[in-house]
This record gives sequence, structure tokens and C-alpha cells, in this order.
Amino acid sequence: MIKSTQIERLSRRGFLLTAGAAAATTAACGNGIGNDGAAVLDAQVDATLRHMYSAYPGTVDLSQKSTGMLVMPVVTKAGFGVGGSFGKGALRINDATVDYYSATSATVGFQIGAQQMAHVLFFMTEQALNEFRRSSGWAAGADIEYAVNDRGGNLAVGTTTSLAPVIAVVFGQAGLMAGASLEGAKYSRIIP
Repeated sequence: MIKSTQIERLSRRGFLLTAGAAAATTAACGNGIGNDGAAVLDAQVDATLRHMYSAYPGTVDLSQKSTGMLVMPVVTKAGFGVGGSFGKGALRINDATVDYYSATSATVGFQIGAQQMAHVLFFMTEQALNEFRRSSGWAAGADIEYAVNDRGGNLAVGTTTSLAPVIAVVFGQAGLMAGASLEGAKYSRIIP
């Protein structure tokens, strides 16, 4: 025969187990478990790389020389006096995604308009890649070298032989905002 105190213990234990399972399920909803965010982002990254390699063949050489690439398929930038930007992408090492990142920035000053663009950061040294991965929020600074297209759509010759630790390729700009600098952008690890 089960006593009332035993029933009370069993029901408390059952409640705790049910509450714990509910909390774990709710937490999983916010951390990317059970959604297709990573698969969608990886598909966007693949499409961005295919476009970049076909439109700018010099980037194939950069990717082969790099120790890792951060691919940001779409970054949206807008401003009217005060502005900002946001985008999500993936860090690839040896053609495999190892982490996901967001890029954000905020600006103040004369600016009007909106723009979308894609960009890829090529980490040319292990040290640059390790510093990026270890930081809790890596900020793009003046030490990034930008790859510039010549009239034929190829990258300037100096870019592929550069000793810069990080080379940025910005492409696919659409919109009405001047400038495509990444300076001031902060990259943070995310769960898509």
C-alpha cells in the first residue's frame, strides 16, 4: 500500500523531472538546436563562395593560401545621421564550417542611405586566425588590407602576394550608400 507521503514524493519528483525537461526544451529553442538556421546559413555561404570564385577568379588563389575564411553572405548597412550594419556568416577552415559569426557596427556622422554587400575575410596567417577565434568580439581595424578589382574583374596582383595577416574582399554591393569599408565592424560568435 502506498502512503500519502510516498505519493507526495513521487509527484514532486515527477514535477521536477517534467519542469526540468520543459526548461531544457525551452533553452534548446533559443540556442539553435532543432532549427535549420545553420543549414540555411551554410547554403548561403556556399552560394556566396561560388559567386565570388566565378566573378573574381583571383580569390581562388587567396582561399588556397589562407588558413581560414570568414564568409559573410549579406551584410545590411543603413544610416540617416546614425547608422549601423548587421549580417551573419560562417568561418571556414579547410572548406568546413567551424563556427558561425555575426558582424555588427554602429556609426554616427553624415550618412544617408542603405546598402547590402557580401564580404570575405581571408586569414593569411595562423596567428591572425587564432587571434580572431580567441577574441570575444573581434573588431575590424585599419590593419585589414582590401583586395581591389582591376578593370578585368581580377584582383590586383599585389593582393595575392601580400603579407597582410587579413585580406578583405567586398563585393556584391547594392544600394545607395558610399563606401564599403569594414572598419569598426565587430564580429562575434553566434549559434544560428
